[in-house]
Amino acid sequence: MNTLPRMMALGVGLLCGSSSIACAADARAATPVTARVVHERALTLDTHLDTAMHVARPRWSILDRHDRTRDISQVDVPRMVDGGLDGGFWAIFTPQGERTPAGRAKARDYALRVAVRLREMVARNPETFALATSADDAARIAESGRRVVYLSIENGFPIGEDLTLLRTFQELGVRMFGPVHFLNNDLGDSAADPKGAEWRGLSPLGRDMVIEANRLGIVLDASHASDAVFDQMLALSKAPIILSHSGCKAVYDHPRNIDDERLRRLAAAGGLISMNSLPAYLAAVETTPERSAALAEIGKRMGSPSSLTPEAAEELTRARADVDRRFPVREVTFDDFMAHLLHALKVAGVDHVGVGADWDGGGGVRGMDDVSAIPRITERLVAAGYSAADVEKIWGGNVIRLLRDAERVRLAEGKLQ
Repeated sequence: MNTLPRMMALGVGLLCGSSSIACAADARAATPVTARVVHERALTLDTHLDTAMHVARPRWSILDRHDRTRDISQVDVPRMVDGGLDGGFWAIFTPQGERTPAGRAKARDYALRVAVRLREMVARNPETFALATSADDAARIAESGRRVVYLSIENGFPIGEDLTLLRTFQELGVRMFGPVHFLNNDLGDSAADPKGAEWRGLSPLGRDMVIEANRLGIVLDASHASDAVFDQMLALSKAPIILSHSGCKAVYDHPRNIDDERLRRLAAAGGLISMNSLPAYLAAVETTPERSAALAEIGKRMGSPSSLTPEAAEELTRARADVDRRFPVREVTFDDFMAHLLHALKVAGVDHVGVGADWDGGGGVRGMDDVSAIPRITERLVAAGYSAADVEKIWGGNVIRLLRDAERVRLAEGKLQ
């Protein structure tokens, strides 16, 4: 939500004197309503930012501008400004580990450290960021010129078998919760586990988790979950649910995507799908064993992205570019991304679609490879006939409404003691 259009309007008002109606008309005339103006006026929130790993990197600062040709990151403050991104949901992602007491404790501690890391990012830069914990916070923060930091959890494994930890994370600021990732866990089944279903949806603990999330005012996220988990969360939750970074199965049939029948039910229940930009979920990308082996070798050699120095990150980008040169695959493009977004809008309606591009988690396509390029989405939406009010819903209004719905359910369930 760029303050420039508002400042321009204020300046015209001061010059106009007391004729407020004429001043308002002049202010509107002074700011041509181009797609970029529509974009800057909107509250723009991405519902899935995986940037926490970079915040931990040695000698890496989110305040500095980074270049995708030399650095693997896609989100930093200068590029957020370029792209007009006000903020969003910054994910606390935990890899799935062993479902043992030691494995659960390790995951819990890891997720708590990531939560603290993101809160420290805000605390160290109070002029740049602000933590948001309610639906009303986002607009206030954006109007102040700062970036909005909601916290979310991707993979609920860190709560293990102890649902009281959900309240712990809620008190740390978490307002969105996805129970699973690539593998089944104690809460339910993943869409991608090669072993298939374990619980046939949610586990008994997972069902209790839905009730507790409603009580705490946390939005439930079915991205990465199996269809059965989606169905059961939709039925059990008293608040609308979200797919924070997913796609449309009718455009590309992938287990991570949602079919049209479920998409319609999600909309009917007041929910939201936010469009993912991870190439493998948008279109068929045929790889080869040689390419897969080369990428696996790079990953093993370079280690965790959170440990990469700037020099190591540059080496990683060169190595990946070399693999692309030696073992090319079909490039997934911005048009592929927009095909999913426009299909979701057609099926679910403008009140039930958002953007969750999975930045720094594998997202990005040719023509939109970091957050600086997101105004292209607004340009395409305006060209397709969507109004400024529609764009405002897609970019931020719809997810704020979901947060407000979760808050209402929390109040109905009884305030925390």
